[in-house]
Amino acid sequence: MFFQESETVELKEVVIDDIKKEIIAFANCDGGKLYIGVRDDGTVVGLDNPDGVSLQISNMVRDAIKPDVTMFLHYKTIKEGGKEIVEVDIQRGTNRPYYLAKKGMRPEGVYVRQGYSSVPATDTVIRRMIKETDGDRFEAMRCLNQELTFEAAKKEFVFRKVEFGPQQMRTLKLIDQDNLYNNLGLLLSDQCVHTIKVAVFQGTDQIIFKDRREFTGSLMQQMNEVYDFIDFRNQTRATIERLLRIDVRDYPEIAVREALLNLLVHRDYSFSASALISIYADRIEFVSIGGLMPGIDLEDIMVGISVCRNQDLANVFYRLHLIEAYGTGMGKIMKAYEGMEEKPLIETTQNAFKIILPNVNAKYEKEKVFIPTAKSITGFAVGTEKIQSNEERVLEYARSHGVITRNDVIELLEVSTSTASRVIRKMVKSNLLKQNGKARNTNYTVPLTPQ
Repeated sequence: MFFQESETVELKEVVIDDIKKEIIAFANCDGGKLYIGVRDDGTVVGLDNPDGVSLQISNMVRDAIKPDVTMFLHYKTIKEGGKEIVEVDIQRGTNRPYYLAKKGMRPEGVYVRQGYSSVPATDTVIRRMIKETDGDRFEAMRCLNQELTFEAAKKEFVFRKVEFGPQQMRTLKLIDQDNLYNNLGLLLSDQCVHTIKVAVFQGTDQIIFKDRREFTGSLMQQMNEVYDFIDFRNQTRATIERLLRIDVRDYPEIAVREALLNLLVHRDYSFSASALISIYADRIEFVSIGGLMPGIDLEDIMVGISVCRNQDLANVFYRLHLIEAYGTGMGKIMKAYEGMEEKPLIETTQNAFKIILPNVNAKYEKEKVFIPTAKSITGFAVGTEKIQSNEERVLEYARSHGVITRNDVIELLEVSTSTASRVIRKMVKSNLLKQNGKARNTNYTVPLTPQ
């Protein structure tokens, strides 16, 4: 028999530590054969104790390679030129990537076959193997970092009187059958790489920053710190009705809570971009990465249909009594604004989901809006109050073009869809604009005033 190294054949004169790398590389790729007792040049030197060599390799593999690859290795003693050698037949494994237990699921621990050599795999190759083996669901994929700690999560579980030990971690699916952490474990760990960025702006646009922070660590830690950050800025306005004092916060607490939990639970964590929360004078915007799940539209969400992207993460939040089993979050947000003039808005794109909570006290801080009369030649000069500049520009456009649409307002003011809708809604309410048509055919004109 002629021996020569190739992509599927490796020759070793004796058992050395590097054999583990060769076995890992074959198991991660298309399999191969390892011959012990044969020099690199193909010369057969033989072995004195082939059974002992087979046992030595078997013990080495069992202790040093993860996940368990032993079922994909088959040993055979063969005679060649009157000498005995060991043939190790390594099949392609079904639980890739395989790696050195001491090095972890990192390039220095994962090897692949490249030509006649076994080389470290790149992060991209490792992630591809994980996806091929574990499927597309992010939270169920094995985590690249297996050195995780859970101090913040433990505190939250203790606070909510829920046990959090090794058995509970398995039940909650943070650990797989090989005792390896998956990405759900990463999200709850102190080493979580996903963040939330929160910015506070002066006024109703993003021109001037008042404050900004990026929250890191376990999702449990981020949840509590972000809520406290928003709650500190959620001011209270007091009014007196007869002998009764009424305190009203800028944002209903239940709405803030549900919007934040929605951002955490339904986010698409396969994207590395941060979730965003923007606090303006008149609203808070929660932007979660990842649009609606396939087959679900916004109307379904509003009537309570819930298809969760992160089922296991949602189960953890359910066990902690943070969310309910059914899609009640949107209903709670809308109910929190029941009886109020301003209502929450929901916007979706292919890759984002936005919840906009209006500041119920913002109307008390705004200047009064002037309503033009017949005595006003230009529509802006009469009266003690002044129309906001955005409204002036919208009125000028509507007069010169005869009509204006929401898309015209978006382009004219260079604002988002939600901001344009808010401007139009206020102008219609103030009789500055008249709404014509419905749905996609909606447009707006300047109402005629009596002479």
